[in-house]
This record gives sequence, structure tokens and C-alpha cells, in this order.
Amino acid sequence: MRFKRGPAISFEERKGFFSVMAARGIPPPTGLLLLLQQLLPLALSLLHHPPVHVPALLPRAPTPLARSRFSARARLDLTTRCDSSCFRRAPPGERLTDQLAFETLYADGSRTLTAVDVEGGGGDGGGDPEGDPLPRGRPAPRRRRVRRQIYGADGRFNIRGDHFLLDYPFSTAVRISTGCTGVLVSRLHVLTAAHCVHDGRDYVNGARRLRVGFLIPPSVNASQSGAASGGKPLVRWVRVKRTRVPRGWIQGPQEVSMDFDYALLELRWPHRRPFMRLSVAPSSHDLAGNRIHFSGFDSDRPGELVYRFCPVEEESSDLIYQHCDARPGASGSGVYGRVWDDGLERWERKVIGIFSGHQWLEIDGENRDYNVAVRITPLKFAQICYWVHGNRLDCVQD
Repeated sequence: MRFKRGPAISFEERKGFFSVMAARGIPPPTGLLLLLQQLLPLALSLLHHPPVHVPALLPRAPTPLARSRFSARARLDLTTRCDSSCFRRAPPGERLTDQLAFETLYADGSRTLTAVDVEGGGGDGGGDPEGDPLPRGRPAPRRRRVRRQIYGADGRFNIRGDHFLLDYPFSTAVRISTGCTGVLVSRLHVLTAAHCVHDGRDYVNGARRLRVGFLIPPSVNASQSGAASGGKPLVRWVRVKRTRVPRGWIQGPQEVSMDFDYALLELRWPHRRPFMRLSVAPSSHDLAGNRIHFSGFDSDRPGELVYRFCPVEEESSDLIYQHCDARPGASGSGVYGRVWDDGLERWERKVIGIFSGHQWLEIDGENRDYNVAVRITPLKFAQICYWVHGNRLDCVQD
């Protein structure tokens, strides 16, 4: 039997934790107790789990489609509803194969549709390799909430200064010209939310000339221009060469398509910044501290990169339910956690989901509201990896 060491707590996690405590007026002794409660699970040895099986996607020849009309308007505030049937849903394999087909939008407005087959079946695409829905967190009585995306004291904080803006993992966050956020997952590719570029029926008008924005800290810009430093970061925009969206998002019922609210953007030329690797999302019990993190460009803090973290509250086979504070504009942020890497034998930050929006969840007659991220399942990992590498040989869970 093999055991894993608990991960070290990063600077941004420590700073964020104490900032939240101070904002909530928690005195130091209680704060230390809460910190010990956070550290205790990390200090315990965790059992090693066998590697997740990643099925192979076998794409067919692309079929040309009519050119997009770009008639949709970008919608940054996505809200859906779900009951117990969709929460525990396990779609049949044939239907899932249709949902994993994907459209490719090129810079000239042309489109293709690529159907796929799944080698060796593929289950329901959920986070469990056997196809069963994951355990659903720890349900507890909750008071009814009004619709919101900030829960209690605002636990977000702005990332400022050259050292932080250009430092990993904050440097992996990029802006999308339609008003969303994305995360760098390779030298050429950005992962974001599908609703940032497509409303389910057509591509949004801004996708016609889609661009990705890289933050340039004020002091870096000042040194290049000779002006004094100060103010907010500037943005260097790069054009997108092509966009890929899963068919499960397009023309699907909203409560189903939210499971496929992700898209991959390919840049016209490679960037030089660090990127974050993808991983199949483990159960929340296998995340360091049961926590997720993401940084985005929330609309209520224009020009600022905003970081937050929080525990996972609930999880289904395709979605991660949490109360991380967020506002429109954060959609498409790369949701990451510290995942044990067997090859490196250490805890690594990896993208395990994409922040989507807000969902009302009705279970046993009780309405609960959450901010929701799309979890990267084995089949979604295989699909996104194929989009990145262009072949299935490189698409194995590492």
C-alpha cells in the first residue's frame, strides 16, 4: 500500500485564508483553530488510488457546415435549474457520443462538425471510471437563499503587482474579448466556457473576431514606453485561429448543456507564459484540503484579476457545486486544485474544471443555490486533449 504526503500550503492560500478570517471578524485564537482544522486533513496520509482510465476518442472526417451568422449576444451571467433527476443523471452511451461530437469555428467564419466514436465504450463520461455518479458531498440543512453569487463576506481579493500578475498560477489567467475569462492549458490553447462564445444556437457576435488578452503589469509597460509606472495592468490582445465547442452544448436543453459548458480556443501564435496542465477531476475527498481555486476578471472589479478559493460543497458526475464568490466575467476561469501526481510524486496544481455560472438545485423539496463549475471527466479530458494535441496517443491521464 502506498501513501501520499499532504501538500504544503501555498502563499496565496495562506493569504486568502487569513484575509477571509479578518473580513469575517474572526479573532486570532478561533482563526488558529480553523487553520488547524484546514491543516489536519492534509497532515494525514491519504491512500493511493489507481490511475483513472481515459478512453480514446476516435474522430471521423469533418463535415462542412454553413457559415455562422454570429447573431447571438454574449451572456455572461448563466443561471440554470436542476432537480434530483438531472443531478443523478447517467446519459446513455449513444447519446453521450452525440454530445461529444464537436464544432470547429475558423477565423474566416467557416465551420465543420466532427462526429466521434469512443474506443471501448466510455460509460457516461462521469468522474468515476465505472460510470457511476460520484458521491454528492455532505448534504446538510441549508436556509433558502435569494439568487446571488457572493455568499456572506466577500472572500475575493485582487491580484496586483508585477510579482503576482506574472507569477504562476495567476499568470495562466487570460481575458476573452467577449467579456469572460480563460486559462492557458498549452502554448497555443486557452480553455474557457462555451457560453462565452456560443449561446446554444449560434455564435456570439464577438466570436467573429475573437481575441485573447494577456495582462501586462503597469511597471513592465512603463519600462517599455518610458513613462512612469502606476495604474491598472494593460492588455495585449492575440487573435484566435479556431474555436472548438462540444455538440452537447449546442441546441441542448439548458440543464443538460451546462454539463458541456466548455470551449477551447487556439491562438494564432504561441505565447511564452507558463500554462496549467489538465487533469481528470478527482473526487473532492482526493483534493488537497477539499478546496478549489480560480482567478478571473469579475465584472464588478474592472481591469483587475481576482482570486478566490473555497471548499467543494456538492458534486455530481459532471458538475462541481461550491460557494466561491464570483461575479459575471469570471465565467470560463480555470478551476484548479492540488492533485497528487504519481509521476512527480508530489501535489500539483491542475485544471480540473471550468467555472460556468449559477444553478438552483432542488433535492428532496429543498432549493439550494450554488456557483457551478463543469468538471473534467475522463471523456471530456480525452476530448479536450485531442483538441490540444491533434492525436489520441498523447491523451492519457498523467
